[in-house]
Amino acid sequence: MSTIDLIDVGKRYGPVSAVEDVRLHVEQGELVTILGPSGSGKTTLLTMIAGLNSPTAGRIDIGGRDVTYLPAAKRNVGLVFQNYALFPHMSVYDNVAFPLSVRGRETAEIRRRVAEALRLVRLAGFERRRPNQLSGGQQQRVALARAFVFEPEILLLDEPLGALDRKLREQLQVELRQLQRSLGITTILVTHDQEEALSLSDRIVVLDEGRVQQIATPEEAYLKPSNRFVADFLGTANLFEGVVQREDAGWWIVLRDGERVRCADPGMPPGCEVAAVVRPERVMLEPAGPGRLGEGLLATVTDVIYLGQSLRYHLASRQRKEVVATSADRGARFATGAAVRLTWRPDDVWVIPGSAGQSNSN
Repeated sequence: MSTIDLIDVGKRYGPVSAVEDVRLHVEQGELVTILGPSGSGKTTLLTMIAGLNSPTAGRIDIGGRDVTYLPAAKRNVGLVFQNYALFPHMSVYDNVAFPLSVRGRETAEIRRRVAEALRLVRLAGFERRRPNQLSGGQQQRVALARAFVFEPEILLLDEPLGALDRKLREQLQVELRQLQRSLGITTILVTHDQEEALSLSDRIVVLDEGRVQQIATPEEAYLKPSNRFVADFLGTANLFEGVVQREDAGWWIVLRDGERVRCADPGMPPGCEVAAVVRPERVMLEPAGPGRLGEGLLATVTDVIYLGQSLRYHLASRQRKEVVATSADRGARFATGAAVRLTWRPDDVWVIPGSAGQSNSN
């Protein structure tokens, strides 16, 4: 196991900045996900850590050793790509054994390590099969086994589950996390899939246009986004813009139409322009009425979507802004056209700077 340190790492292609001023420390045995939309620089960052690409600024350390310009072959890094990059003419055994063979390991050691690697990915007995005789999930497991069989210092995964269907992807997310924990190997995963990042990671690095927007645990990034981009990108977010107001009864955000959203202490002085972030699962629906102390927002149900275990409501508030709420499929349902009041607990509101005060980085 090794630590990974990125110190002001940047990459430019002529006048275009793909990655800029990235600072990141990854602990031994930690799984960190680099998350962002297409073109955000996440794969560029991964290839620089792998040694397949050189930064134009900054420094990269692995295990306390400067590897910024060290060739990929000398970094002792395991890599798994979205297309798995298996050798089609080789058997499963030979694919997994390949990194050991090129390192000149003894035959007995190769057999032992390949057998153990295939056992860990639950492919014992598949040694003689070729990649085209395997399912997508099995090929992914072979690629993983090949990546860690030679005991690399770190493991780098570039969209490893992206080619799989949803159900298989969810199953392998669990297997991948269990495998990573059992190996204790320091791992960086690149993905654009928010659910994958939330379910697998110890921490998430959110990138946009080559810049770090937030580094946080999955729960913190989801419930306490640093800015509007993170709030919008990481799941669905309801945002209500207004001005902070302090009253004897507590803190409020006064919206532009005069309605008010109760919140916990926002950490900003009265008069600041802010945006209140409320996640859909925190929104509660009740029949329209006067409410308590004027709390809640009046809205109209515009659509109801059945999701099996839950219902997703799309609503239009008085601002004509769309609001999304999800609730378990039990108790009262509200039909399209119903007038409702939207409420939530003050602690379920996270306050970020408003449009005028948005920052591009954390």
